[in-house]
Amino acid sequence: MPEHIIVGMSGGVDSAVSALLLKEQGFDVECIFMKNWEEDSDYCTSEQDYKDALLVCHELGLQLKTVNFSIEYKKRVFDLFLKEYAAGRTPNPDTLCNKEIKFKAFLNYAIQLGASRIATGHYAKLYHHNGSVILLKGNDGNKDQSYFLFMLNQHQLKKAIFPIGEMTKKDVRNLAREKGLPNYDRKDSTGICFIGERNFNDFLHQYFKSDPGNIIAVNQKIVGKHDGLTFYTLGQRQGLGIGGGHGEKEEPWYVVDKDIKNNILIVAQGHDHPDLFHTYLTVEDLHWITNQEPTTKNLNVKIRYRQSDQPCSVNITNGTAIVKFDTPQFAVTPGQAAVFYDGDICLGGGTIKSRN
Repeated sequence: MPEHIIVGMSGGVDSAVSALLLKEQGFDVECIFMKNWEEDSDYCTSEQDYKDALLVCHELGLQLKTVNFSIEYKKRVFDLFLKEYAAGRTPNPDTLCNKEIKFKAFLNYAIQLGASRIATGHYAKLYHHNGSVILLKGNDGNKDQSYFLFMLNQHQLKKAIFPIGEMTKKDVRNLAREKGLPNYDRKDSTGICFIGERNFNDFLHQYFKSDPGNIIAVNQKIVGKHDGLTFYTLGQRQGLGIGGGHGEKEEPWYVVDKDIKNNILIVAQGHDHPDLFHTYLTVEDLHWITNQEPTTKNLNVKIRYRQSDQPCSVNITNGTAIVKFDTPQFAVTPGQAAVFYDGDICLGGGTIKSRN
């Protein structure tokens, strides 16, 4: 009997080609579409996503089922998202969604249906060695998604397949076109579903009240008013509303820090201002994919998606990592994920707690 694999179909070309490849390799393929958000149907594209997934499955001769994890998503991902923003941090819900929804709720559901493994359209690779699974970067450096998968454990990775990890995005689209898949040229989705194509601040205003305060430059001069610290992130340039007459040069202003206690937004002028750069950061809630801490202190780290690897030294004590960069980093942001690499191997990571 061929192995039963369930593919998480998103409506996009990546999951479509994943299903295609597995079918051509002789697996018993079943496709399931996940719905994780019930609100704001005008912004969330789930209805069109489902239609696109259905067209792909029809072309491939595969059935498509649906499952709704909206309740689980709200409890396990979105509530924490709001909690982090309320505390003045900037969370990354995509990493938690992978851990709690795609590779937990969905994985468990697939196993109940008789699947031995699940497949997704992530650009990442898996290497099985001595009973453990090692997570590797995808071959397409511009699309590698290992950063978003760093929270997965051994059980989750042993039950996963990433069929397009060896491919580039261009190769995926070309194959989809050759095989007649209707979504071969579909635009890549951006952001997360519950935000959709809209203003992010408008979205946050649905959940947080305005709490105006002063915007103060690093020289202690008041240069404007903010709408509430929740609505700003470190390194932000747009939307500060700092009028003319402030500053000694015609350069944009950037958010440097938040004084939560006094409700003050701190800014500096110019992208290269030294207060925007930090050499050290502290990372907590560490998770190591193979359950083992790195044996070397000299690693690479990403503190945001699509960032190139940044050389650093790492010292781990009592579950907390102190990271020293070889080169100071722009806008290190508490709440975001710091993900560690040894070459192409994704070792794991944690949440940025502080920087200096």
